[in-house]
Amino acid sequence: MPTFFSVTSTPLPETAAPASTLIEWKEAGVAHSALWRSERGAAPPRRIVEADDTMAADTAYRLACEGTGLLWRGDFQNARQMVQALARRIDKPPKASKLARVAVKKAADNAISGVPAGQDFHLHRQAQSQRARVLGMVLIEFGADYSVDLRRAPDAKQACTEAWGPAGEDARPSMASLRELMGVISAHEWRKKGVEIPALGKAPNNRIHPHYGVFSPVRGEYVDLVANAPLPASPPSKFVAFDIGTGTGVLSAVLALRPEVDQVVATDMDPRALECARENIYRLRLPNPVKVMQADLYPEGLASVIVCNPPWLPARPGSPLEGAVYDEDSRMLLGFLKGLPAHLAPGGEGWLILSNFAEQLGLRTRAELLDAIKASGLRVAGRIDARPEHPKALDASNPLHKARAAEVTSLWRLVAA
Repeated sequence: MPTFFSVTSTPLPETAAPASTLIEWKEAGVAHSALWRSERGAAPPRRIVEADDTMAADTAYRLACEGTGLLWRGDFQNARQMVQALARRIDKPPKASKLARVAVKKAADNAISGVPAGQDFHLHRQAQSQRARVLGMVLIEFGADYSVDLRRAPDAKQACTEAWGPAGEDARPSMASLRELMGVISAHEWRKKGVEIPALGKAPNNRIHPHYGVFSPVRGEYVDLVANAPLPASPPSKFVAFDIGTGTGVLSAVLALRPEVDQVVATDMDPRALECARENIYRLRLPNPVKVMQADLYPEGLASVIVCNPPWLPARPGSPLEGAVYDEDSRMLLGFLKGLPAHLAPGGEGWLILSNFAEQLGLRTRAELLDAIKASGLRVAGRIDARPEHPKALDASNPLHKARAAEVTSLWRLVAA
């Protein structure tokens, strides 16, 4: 019979996310406490149970679906296998309910009849959120130095330090889901290895190293669009470019390599992105200067080219990590458009990098986009399109395959009307 522990959660004021809650519980009569860490903002479970290699997967699945956290005390690699077992039960339930069968048939009918896929997209997001909640119930406890006291556990101290910050002398133990830890470790490996960007030149000096929580430039079509688009023909004496929402700094680096560009100013509001961009710019040793600064969209001054690659889907992010994908109410997109005319140098252009994926999903129409451009005092001087080649676009089993297969990424050349 599993041993259950009640959990008490206490918010910690003025504590930086993701560790803003202290959880406390008693185990074998001993009081324990830890900082709860969840980048996606999940609340700690109200009840946890000690789990190890002897727990059956069906039992673990039932408990996880009920919202009970499984505090792992067994072999670390077996914990990973448990998460995989839970995923199999979620993805292939033994017997689909009548309601589930009706939902699947309705989605298929919509795809055949051409009904907008917006509703299917929201259902897909709900299913993914529920899946993440259940899989996130396998919990790992960390020491104050981010050590994991489990057999065959990896040394994740450096990865956790990069994601959560230095432990410090007054650090406390932490608790997070195993999926959270695996995401931290994966981000650390990407940061070490980097992402090859052919537009930056020849290897080995053509890699961007994304940090934890910063969107990785694994889709190359939008980078190539910025690298190859024709620059305005008659710039002022000093050609300045702005990169709005720079993220890893990849587009700033591509612009700085173009011989016509004298200076690039890159902006972002996310501290992680700013640190990531500065590190990448420093490592690349670019021929032209790039100034990375914190700003809400625009810096002061004018530029001949202003690039913005906002999140492509107008929906609410489920976590800070989704902020590079989802733009609630199109706030960043509309903010970029409204501010663009006031920051364009004479003869300058704004380059809006945007996929039509939202249009394919029925989340935004082309007419709405064009109306927003016109309302901002802009007109379209041209558009350059590219077809994405990422794996999801070719995966026919993906629930959103129809929309992904029709996706086009565009560089919209915008000028003052």
